[in-house]
Formats: sequence, C-alpha cells, structure tokens
Amino acid sequence: MTKTRLCIIFGGASSEHEVSCMSAASVIKNLNAEKYELFCLGILKDGRQFLYNGDTEKINDSSFAEDTEHLVPAIISPCPAHHGIMILNKAEGTFKIQTIDCFFPVVHGENCEDGNLQGLLKLSGVPFVGSDNRGSAVCMDKAITKTILETVGIPMADWRLFKEDYTDEDIAFCEEKLGYPMFVKPAGTGSSVGVSKVANREELICAVKSALRYDPKVLVEEYIKGAEIETAVLDTLVNGERVTVASRPGEIDPGSEFYDYDTKYVNDTTKYYLPARLPKETLEEVRGLAIKIFLALDCRGLSRVDFFASEKGIIFNEINTLPGFTKISMYPKLMNEYGIPYSELIDKLIDYAKEN
Repeated sequence: MTKTRLCIIFGGASSEHEVSCMSAASVIKNLNAEKYELFCLGILKDGRQFLYNGDTEKINDSSFAEDTEHLVPAIISPCPAHHGIMILNKAEGTFKIQTIDCFFPVVHGENCEDGNLQGLLKLSGVPFVGSDNRGSAVCMDKAITKTILETVGIPMADWRLFKEDYTDEDIAFCEEKLGYPMFVKPAGTGSSVGVSKVANREELICAVKSALRYDPKVLVEEYIKGAEIETAVLDTLVNGERVTVASRPGEIDPGSEFYDYDTKYVNDTTKYYLPARLPKETLEEVRGLAIKIFLALDCRGLSRVDFFASEKGIIFNEINTLPGFTKISMYPKLMNEYGIPYSELIDKLIDYAKEN
C-alpha cells in the first residue's frame, strides 16, 4: 500500500502556540503508521518554519524549538508546481522539494486558524484538513460570525462591539441593555484567551483594555446562565458525496467560574457528560443548529460548535474550525462517543480533505 505523505503543521505565531503543540503531539501519537509517511512542520512563535524530526514529547511540551539538532529550515511553497514543502540548505543557497499529499494544520488562534495559513495552503495546491481561508476567517472573527448568524435566525446572547475608540455611550449601552455580569472577549482569539467575566464598570473597562491587547475588536456579551454544551461537526464521504453530521452534544462542568484557558488545557478539573444531560428532543435541536451554523458559515471538514442550554432555550456561543485535539479535548471525545474513535477520526478528516 502506498503511504499518504502527510504533513502535520503545529505551533504558530499565536497566543495558542502551546495548545497547538499539545494537540499535534496527540495526533501524531494516534496516527496509523502503516498508512502515512509523516512530516512535521513546526512554526515558531516568530513565524519561522522548520521540519522537525525529533522526539514527539518535545512537541508536546513546546520545547521542540530548542532542539536545533532536529530542526531543518523549510517553508510551505505557495507554488502549486511544487505541491509541498521547500527544504532549505542555507549553507549552499539551494533547496529541494518534498511533495506532500495532504496538510493537517493542527493549529489554533491568530495567524493559524484565521484564514492566513489556509490561504497559503490553498495557493500550494495541496489538499488540507479543515475550512478554507474564507470560512476560517469568518469563524475566527466573533463579530462577523454573529452578524452572519443573526441573518439566519440563530439564537445568541446580546452583544456590543468595542474598538480602541470606544465611548462612554458604549459602556452605558452595555450596562442598560446587557447588565452585569457580562463577558468580555477579544473578537479573534480562541481557547478563551483574553476572556473575562466582569461584575461592575471598573472591571468592564479593565477587561476591555486587556482584551484589546489581543485583538483590535472586542465583544462585550450578555451573560447567559446555563449549562455549557458542545457539539462536534464532521464532513464525511458517502458514495463520494458530502454528508455533514453532528455528534450528540456533550456537557461541560468546568469546575471553575467558567471554561477558561487553564481549565481547558492545564488544570484538567473539568467534568464531562456525554451525552449532555438534556431531553432527547433538545439534543436533536442542538445537533440541527450545529449543522445549520456550520453550513451558514461556509465551514468544511470539522468544527466544534458551542452553546448554552439556558432558561431562554439553546443559545449559540461560538464556533471553532480547528478545535483542540489534546487527550482532554472535547472534539475527539464527542466523536468517539458518536462512534468514531480517535485514529479513525484522523483518517476520515484526511480522506475528506484529499477528495475535496
């Protein structure tokens, strides 16, 4: 059997660099070695690209960048004639081409999940896992996501967009229309980076200033009291045709005030309920909404769609086009509960990318 030349992309010039490394290490450990010839392309925090052929544990703990013995300068070629990676020999001023059959960007956050990397991969002419540059950019920007979904009737929390030049009127609007507590989020980060829950004006102003360090646009959202619900969406091929499916929703009890970065990736205090503790008809409602959102935002391959189950009903929270793939990440847990174990899930994502 001819092996698929698969390139895992990880790291990135992103605030979620470390999460990407953990996700990538988990994917690498669960790959079927008989099916894939593996190449690992690490992107450093300054944006430089290297092929890495060292210990996977050094990817997992983000120390691969210090393992210079196993780093080879390389870049993803934007030329479709190359169809892969340019491996650079700086001493001789030459390069050689490594052809790739499929890229798997196991990356998160800005410069990685926001359409920038996907645009480069699209130019390369090599199939890649996940949404293209347009769908990725739309979903990474929470303000654009909400604006589009409002037009198709998706229920969501009330919100206000803040920029650097926000005014006292913006603050007053939030206090009158949203009320305390409220959530403050950078528009273009994932993994709850820069997210704060605020209880008064002083905290609100401080949180907006903090979030503006991550993104020039900030969302201030109504607080929705309810269970945190997540659903995994997956594109599959059935007789050569695209079929989009959604897992049964899972429920998250974060064991903290909210499901923040440390709870997701560091502390592991979270309790998961698979499926969520909701009536059967509500579970089906969430699945239907997740697929509707996925298609409305022009997504492809995979996404995790997050909701709140509240007294107001099911409320959309956010969508993640390249969700975490660590050992405690919700997306692979949900797909496993759906009946697709981790290694098979990786195969399905790659197979779909290669055919579309």
